[in-house]
Amino acid sequence: MKLNGSEIVIECLKEQGVDTVFGYPGGTILNVYDELYKHSGEIRHILTSHEQGAAHAADGYARSTGKVGVCMATSGPGATNLVTGIATAYMDSVPVVAITANVAVPMLGRDSFQEIDITGVTMPITKHNFIVKDVTKLADTLRWAFRIAQEGRPGPVLVDITKDVTAAVTDYEPAVPEPIVRSTEYIKESDLDEVIKLINKCKKPFIFVGGGAVISDAADELKEFAEKVHAPVADSLMGKGAYNGESELYTGMLGMHGTKASNLGVMQCDLLITVGARFSDRVIGNAKTFAKHAKIVQIDVDPAEINKNIKVDASVIGDIKEVLKRLNARIEDHRHDEWDASVKELKEKYPLKYNTEGLTGPYIIEEIYRITKGDAIIVTEVGQHQMWAAQYFKYQKPRTLLTSGGLGTMGYGLGAAIGAKTANPDKVVINVAGDGCFRMNMNEIATAARYNIPVIQVVVNNHVLGMVRQWQTLFYGKRYSQTVLNDAVDFVKLAEAMGAEGIRVTKKEEVGPALERAIALGKPVVLDCIIDCDDKVFPMVPAGQSIEAVFDQDDLD
Repeated sequence: MKLNGSEIVIECLKEQGVDTVFGYPGGTILNVYDELYKHSGEIRHILTSHEQGAAHAADGYARSTGKVGVCMATSGPGATNLVTGIATAYMDSVPVVAITANVAVPMLGRDSFQEIDITGVTMPITKHNFIVKDVTKLADTLRWAFRIAQEGRPGPVLVDITKDVTAAVTDYEPAVPEPIVRSTEYIKESDLDEVIKLINKCKKPFIFVGGGAVISDAADELKEFAEKVHAPVADSLMGKGAYNGESELYTGMLGMHGTKASNLGVMQCDLLITVGARFSDRVIGNAKTFAKHAKIVQIDVDPAEINKNIKVDASVIGDIKEVLKRLNARIEDHRHDEWDASVKELKEKYPLKYNTEGLTGPYIIEEIYRITKGDAIIVTEVGQHQMWAAQYFKYQKPRTLLTSGGLGTMGYGLGAAIGAKTANPDKVVINVAGDGCFRMNMNEIATAARYNIPVIQVVVNNHVLGMVRQWQTLFYGKRYSQTVLNDAVDFVKLAEAMGAEGIRVTKKEEVGPALERAIALGKPVVLDCIIDCDDKVFPMVPAGQSIEAVFDQDDLD
């Protein structure tokens, strides 16, 4: 059949099972938006308040479902406004396809109105990108984009389409997408043998879980593996939910704001089994001292991650779920009673704790957990509130914490929450933000209100840039350079002005009822929760130091 380029875009989206697109129209992409209008009964479009919100919404949609998230923008500033969201998805291995339009082929390279080389701009932050200047190549390019975004280690792919291609006509043949096959080609029996040999030999094993275990949906296999090896389990920020946070074997997060039990346990173990983690600097601290008494095993789908940040003693390259299946079939049950007792003692000696007088960030998170019974999708911005959400909410399932880990993007959460709620309408979706982060993309409250997407926005409001202030307090002589936000902005009035409900919370006893009301209202709600400006996130490891240098408030008193 004969179709124009815009019709081909929509048909390809339908082929891929896309039901929702997040975006913002403009001149060069008008043809595509005109076609979207004709198919509004098949593909829902969410008009965000800013293109960055669209990129984050596509990201949240993808993280919460495992499917590809899709966003669209016009040329020039529309395309560049997607960049931060694309980079966020790239750093955290999120499958997103960003579709942009550009000026017509004869206008390329002439500094035309709203022309930008978006493929050049995004080359370092995409898994792959394309510019389509020939309509006969459009369908295959879009199909490739979706495949690349999902295969192996997922990531964002950008497809830039010139405006004349969106109008040009060519033959179009429908196609059924081939299933995405899990990556197993690099799994070697010899590598599995070496890992099993180390497991059989060790006396003090420890398992460290990263985001790869979430991406591969390996929670069941990981549970079986941990129970067979009978090892304590710590996770990274991105690995939350891959292993049940309520399990007796769970010791908490590892790294800069990890628990003392996890940090000290890793430093004392004789075998560290790393499952789908890339040894981020925020996790390992001083690389020279990290797990210095241990043999280290790394299981990862990406060969480039092996020995990149930490030299390992053994590795298996392949999809986490598939690798664990093969290991589980060959591993016998182990017991390490003396080691178990030692780790249990660490957990009892160093529990997470905070000041229970007055309203605090940790208390708010604990109340969210209590009210939702742990059955919620938690989204966060970046900063103190993010760490409290990681520490005090016990994630029992994968894809229930959506947060910017690698890039640390302030302004990520609200757009991502809209994407997650759109994809999971029956789930409670709560975005936890600091007031500094909320200011960055708070205009997306208007998006949630326009479509009546009932996200709950919790603002942990300390009237400062909390994490930066914490560093200024501890390491910069309390010189609070440009971190005080004590102005006249009223988030409750702002919420109401945008069509949402606003609730202010100033006391501990108000948190629970406010959350219950927010859930019952079935509309976008902003909870403005006022806490002290000097509340801190503990435990903490100073930047660049060994993770065994972890300290908390008791160590400072």
